[in-house]
Amino acid sequence: MRHFLSTEDWSRDELQSLIDRARAYRESPLGNALKGKSIALLFFNPSLRTRTSFDLGAYQLGGHAIVLDARGSTWPVEFEEGAVMDDGPEEHVKEAARVLSSYVDLIAIRAFPKFEDWTAEREDPLIQAYARHATVPVINMETIVHPCQELAMMMAMQDRMGDVRGKDFLLTWVPHPKPLNTAVANSAILMASKFGMNVRMLVPDEAFALDPRYMGAAERFCADAGTQFSLTTNVKEAYSGADAVYAKSWGALPFYGKWEEEAPLRAKGAGFMIDDAKMAMTNNAVVSHCLPMRRNVKIADSVVDSDAFLGLQEAENRLHVQKALMESLAGAER
Repeated sequence: MRHFLSTEDWSRDELQSLIDRARAYRESPLGNALKGKSIALLFFNPSLRTRTSFDLGAYQLGGHAIVLDARGSTWPVEFEEGAVMDDGPEEHVKEAARVLSSYVDLIAIRAFPKFEDWTAEREDPLIQAYARHATVPVINMETIVHPCQELAMMMAMQDRMGDVRGKDFLLTWVPHPKPLNTAVANSAILMASKFGMNVRMLVPDEAFALDPRYMGAAERFCADAGTQFSLTTNVKEAYSGADAVYAKSWGALPFYGKWEEEAPLRAKGAGFMIDDAKMAMTNNAVVSHCLPMRRNVKIADSVVDSDAFLGLQEAENRLHVQKALMESLAGAER
């Protein structure tokens, strides 16, 4: 049995195999790979693309998805070992994971960090607890990383660019009214580096550097591929010659949960929206975003509505890659 919690633990060949299988499903969407099988989808946070694509994907492969709104339609769950449950959660993950495992063939979880204590939340405690106690594979639908989004992103870039090895990938911080989770940013540099791209990160201040675990992994993957990883606050340096631009906003970890103190640093990125002038510095780059996306805050209309934008293809790919993933983890016959 194998979980899909982060692409950090999967090889490039394994990930490419999932993407190749996803392309087959794009050409021929229906099948029986999950006939008689089921997946529980636990949502601790809202979703549009993730819920729809997993639910529909299971259906198209003959399976059944059970959508559970863990914010109110199921019992609150405690996941800390040795907890004295005299207040709050009614059920421990030890029972919840085992009971669900006796019903379904796969468990998928979406649970964002609470923005309280990064030292604790960087360990991804909720999904890790489910993975420890479940007896069926667990899939990450976004916690502190978003591995399904990574697969969809890489599939879209390969479709447009072909072999991405040696190409220059720019992850740029972009403005947003409030600080957001670092999950997609973490995932973007993991996937781009693992697939042999030169990875650049553009941030308004070095305080927006990502957690050392993900920065270190990206540096290691780049070193293995003979490519480069860099962090810069210089817009021209970041965009110059880039082949792919990925937009995301996130909060600065040194101010985690204390966002009012971060405001002066966020203000440095007021001009970081992706626009035509910045794209003109690239090597006719593609540009994408995980969605949902605030137009004319993160990316200008003229860029979103251009042929360079891959966000819609990336979103569609979520359906295809997740079907390949469910098929693989469920041990289904093709």
